[in-house]
Amino acid sequence: MNRTTLSLIAGATALAAVTGFAAVSAPDPGAAERRTGAATLPVERTGLLCPRPSTSDLAETTYTSFTPVTEGADDKGTAVLRSAAQQSAPDEDAEGEDGKDGEKAGKDENDEKGEKGDKDAAEGDQADKPVLQLEEPGKPVTAEADGADAPALVGTADGRFASGWTAQQTTEVAAGTGRGLQGVACSAADTQFWFPGASTDDSRTDYIHLTNPDDSAAVVDVELYGKDGELKTTVGEGITVKPRSAEPVLLSTLTAEKQTDVTVHVVVRSGRVGAAVQALDDETGGDWLPASADPSGRLVLPGIPKDATAVRLVAFTPGDADVDLKVRLAAPSGLITPAGNETLHLKGGMTAAFDLGELTRGEAGSLVLTAPDGSVPVVAAMRVLRGEEGKQESAFIPAARPVETRATALDNTAKGTTLSVTAPEGGAEIRVTASAGTKGGTPQTKTYSIKSGTTQDIEAPVPAGLKGSYALTVETRSGGPVYASRTLASTEGGVPYFTVQALPDDRGMVAVPDASEDLSVLQR
Repeated sequence: MNRTTLSLIAGATALAAVTGFAAVSAPDPGAAERRTGAATLPVERTGLLCPRPSTSDLAETTYTSFTPVTEGADDKGTAVLRSAAQQSAPDEDAEGEDGKDGEKAGKDENDEKGEKGDKDAAEGDQADKPVLQLEEPGKPVTAEADGADAPALVGTADGRFASGWTAQQTTEVAAGTGRGLQGVACSAADTQFWFPGASTDDSRTDYIHLTNPDDSAAVVDVELYGKDGELKTTVGEGITVKPRSAEPVLLSTLTAEKQTDVTVHVVVRSGRVGAAVQALDDETGGDWLPASADPSGRLVLPGIPKDATAVRLVAFTPGDADVDLKVRLAAPSGLITPAGNETLHLKGGMTAAFDLGELTRGEAGSLVLTAPDGSVPVVAAMRVLRGEEGKQESAFIPAARPVETRATALDNTAKGTTLSVTAPEGGAEIRVTASAGTKGGTPQTKTYSIKSGTTQDIEAPVPAGLKGSYALTVETRSGGPVYASRTLASTEGGVPYFTVQALPDDRGMVAVPDASEDLSVLQR
């Protein structure tokens, strides 16, 4: 990738988010209103956090931001991402109050003070400059950064940009530990995360990235669980993440135990953070390991590349109870049981790993895990390899949340993009929209039917006259539930670079009860 280095200036920002507490609408916008008397409306404010992309001087990173066009959204608003270290409010303009202060200082009786005020104003303008700011819904924007100085980002969107706001960072590392293509969707702050599939082994360099968007410090505990239970950690408790900052923590420094497969549990004592694991390997490259879906008795891991040469499943049950997981592969022809891996036994509180080999055998596939009666909650993720020994690349697919209404994947290109969709429980109809390109192109939309129990790698639409990259937005029209993921792939020096991102629901719509109904509830 040829990148132009982005000048990123230090500062700080406050962050407010409301979507984490919002009820997500049903695929039919009128369904929630019919069931509860609530109106389904676009969210008015949301926040996202992006971890620091890389510690490599060879890294080339693209940040992308996008909001789909949403009916009923406000006609005003902003969507801004800034460096986690910048000292400015999230919704100030680049000129902001500093410009006013400089003008006021220039009118001061003391000319020297006036000159100083002008200088401070100019520096304030520069420090307040966003890394990435949307101009209109329906059109993605990008920014690029080279080397290890690319920062973690924090940001907010409000008004017409809030509903469905999505951001992504994609990084190419040409050589060294973790070489390859690394991608991660920016996420909302939360107070608890599960990461099955991390490692403290000597061949791996795994970091847990913690990003604090708020004005006060966050205090975080990091728990590690291996094949025999919880690992003894030295400094895993009470990790302080300073206000509006990012803290990468090397997992191998938290424990003396070297284990190939580890489940990481992040618990926030005070405040809230964004969290993601960056898993880097000496031989097989690296990628981001996003958090698994919440512990559940039924999990779906969507979008195993059809040419995967190795699949390793890592699973963990947080409780004391053992469980035998039923394993099925949702293939293009329907649900099948992998020979030799019909059930997988998990011991309570212990991380278990299973090599599933060339699971997909040249076809699209998604993994469906089920506990008996759904009674024992589980978290899970897969490590997937492509390529032959000596020229392999790795990526991770965690258990995902379904696309209940709408979800978006960013940084797509005309070649090298695969959209994988599965409907494990019932047939579904989806609509996929390719946005305008970052540098030109006309949006295109197609509708697809996904048969029950199948996974399909669909031929996604591409903007007419595409220039640059574009967004793919998936909307459920009927049926479901639907799970989706997007794979970006390229080949460099004979190595099949790739990265996979699941598409969780964007939580862009909320059910808002009628005011009179709220009052009647309070009167009971």
